[in-house]
Amino acid sequence: MTAPLTPPHQPSSNDPWQTPPRWDGPGGSHLDHPSAPQGEGDVGRELLGALAVTLLVTVAGAGLGVLWAWLAPKVPLISDGTAVFLKDSEGEEAIGADGTFVLLALAFGALSAALVFWFRRRGGIALVVGLALGGVLGSLLAWRLGVWLGPEQDVVAHARAVGKGVVFDAPLQLRAVWAAWAAWPVAALAVHLALTALFGPRDPEPEWGAFPGWAAGGPVPGTGYGAPVPGAPASGAAPPTPPAGS
Repeated sequence: MTAPLTPPHQPSSNDPWQTPPRWDGPGGSHLDHPSAPQGEGDVGRELLGALAVTLLVTVAGAGLGVLWAWLAPKVPLISDGTAVFLKDSEGEEAIGADGTFVLLALAFGALSAALVFWFRRRGGIALVVGLALGGVLGSLLAWRLGVWLGPEQDVVAHARAVGKGVVFDAPLQLRAVWAAWAAWPVAALAVHLALTALFGPRDPEPEWGAFPGWAAGGPVPGTGYGAPVPGAPASGAAPPTPPAGS
């Protein structure tokens, strides 16, 4: 009985499926050494950037509130001395106030996403979360500021102040609150995602280096491919001449 040529604990050098050995040839450094984890400084800078985006977007909600109070259609009311009524019962001014807020919020969301992408093209999860959170807080600020800047909230006192039969404006209200609050963050996330997909930075393609000997037609290390066959003529050598008389 003959001993096995290859010990059980050592893979055969002719096994084509074994992992190639480590080597330090051109282009092999990124294969052998995984990328280093992100440092704490980079994480801290991303969190600070996301916090700054959240604050700036929230403050921008003040502009939305001012525009909403200015552009939203007013609901006319009138009093007969005993009660307050809608001057035009078939008017659509109340719905128009909600629609104006939603349209303005969509525009502010698209604009904020474009500005954030322009100044922070690298993006990141923290930045996107800050953008969405800022949109929600900005919508809340715009809602409260617009109501405060709008007509008097105490309808009864307002009716007594203007007198009987005088038309006055109803308080500015937002009926579809959740839909209005969602308009800004949804628009911001959609636009930021589209801009990142179209113009965002791309990861560089890996540069796969060649194993030593490939260019010269040598064998592939660790696979056995390209190894010379015993008795076969070398590459580029003339075939042996048969003996005379054969």
